[in-house]
Amino acid sequence: MSSKNDFGWAIAQAKENKRIRRAGWNGKNQWVAYMAPTTIPEDLVNERTRKYIPSGPLNVGGYFAIYAEGGTWQPGWLASQADILSEDWETVE
Repeated sequence: MSSKNDFGWAIAQAKENKRIRRAGWNGKNQWVAYMAPTTIPEDLVNERTRKYIPSGPLNVGGYFAIYAEGGTWQPGWLASQADILSEDWETVE
């Protein structure tokens, strides 16, 4: 049986466009968001990315990003084992 605040619950909340965090995190102003897969049209791909993706639209796979303490947006967040096994996940209002 799944606990309401386990990692599976948190992922489900994130996939419903809710921001998630652990109550036990030291950084109280940080949270994680799920960025769903998308396609960026060729004319909207920025120059920083265009130098690696020479032409055509950019197909972006889904990923998690963390808004960290101090205001840094960091794509590619990975949960630690402690995060995965914890039951203190919550949504951010």
